Amino acid sequence: MIEYTLVRSNRKTLAIHITGAATVEVRAPMKLAKVEIDCFVASKREWIEGHLELRGQRLASRAAFALQYGDKLPLRGGEYPITARDGNRVGFDGERFYMPPDLPPEEIKRAAVQIYKMAAKGILTEKVIERAKEMDVMPSAVKVNSARTRWGSCSGKRSLNFSWRLIMADDEVVDYVVVHELAHIREMNHSARFWEVVESVLLDWKRRRARLRGLQTRLAEEDWN
Repeated sequence: MIEYTLVRSNRKTLAIHITGAATVEVRAPMKLAKVEIDCFVASKREWIEGHLELRGQRLASRAAFALQYGDKLPLRGGEYPITARDGNRVGFDGERFYMPPDLPPEEIKRAAVQIYKMAAKGILTEKVIERAKEMDVMPSAVKVNSARTRWGSCSGKRSLNFSWRLIMADDEVVDYVVVHELAHIREMNHSARFWEVVESVLLDWKRRRARLRGLQTRLAEEDWN
């Protein structure tokens, strides 16, 4: 019997979720008999075990994630090495991520995040300005945050927010997220009309969105927190 945590609510259907800690959570209607829930879980045993194994592998990869000098990091579709440079400055010079020498792995990661954040503000602001002119919309602000589950968002006040992690993707994928959020200035939903706005700018938005999932998979196995 698979062990699981039972969460009851005023829902009508059963659902199984594999949590971030690689445990099983079953969400069920308030009055559904426990024996029926157990039978449902048993019928999904193969699916559950497969997803638990995958989640366990990702957790192990995240726990082992560490950066060293010489490792390569993604930026706008390229892969660039981490190098040591005398002094206290960190940055990206177009060919490499540079930072002070003799940093331990955790400090290397912290420096890399700092570089990403600095680069993201300029890159994303530039892309927003370019696409906003094309789409004839005007955001009130462009901000960079550390969101882990959302690549971007648009507030009711037309302020755009992007995760710094987005610039790990190539420019085509970045453009898709930028256009997606700008489209929300016209349509604050994901209706058919919203996707028409996106498609009027990017005919291949579905292909770009699919490629974004590749970065999501990579980051699921890397600990950038």
